[in-house]
Amino acid sequence: MSIDVIAYLTRYPQEVTFGDEDAATVFDRYHTLDFLMRNDGLELDRDMLLAHVRPARKRAKAVSVAVHETMSAADRVAARYTLTAEMATGNTIATEIYMFGELAADGRLRRVDQITRDVSPRRQVGQD
Repeated sequence: MSIDVIAYLTRYPQEVTFGDEDAATVFDRYHTLDFLMRNDGLELDRDMLLAHVRPARKRAKAVSVAVHETMSAADRVAARYTLTAEMATGNTIATEIYMFGELAADGRLRRVDQITRDVSPRRQVGQD
């Protein structure tokens, strides 16, 4: 079992945010139905993640991913990357993510544990 970690990290956000397919269809292509994510200690299942993704389709105007490091061995993957979202409001949200994942036998992600930190550009005092 294997996964192209870089392809997942760069394709999935684009497909789920801007693709023509339903978000659930895209999600299920990359994740098992029992997928579970722990993000900064908060546990999120498939339904919770889809509830987060659907409104993002309207709020984000661009998403990019800079992959800094990846590693995979057997049914485990790890990555350090930065996800940047340009919002319709004009704000930029950048998040550095440290991800550790477990794969199912078919190569889809079954579980992800990740920690994040905000690396968004800071607005200068006086900027509107």
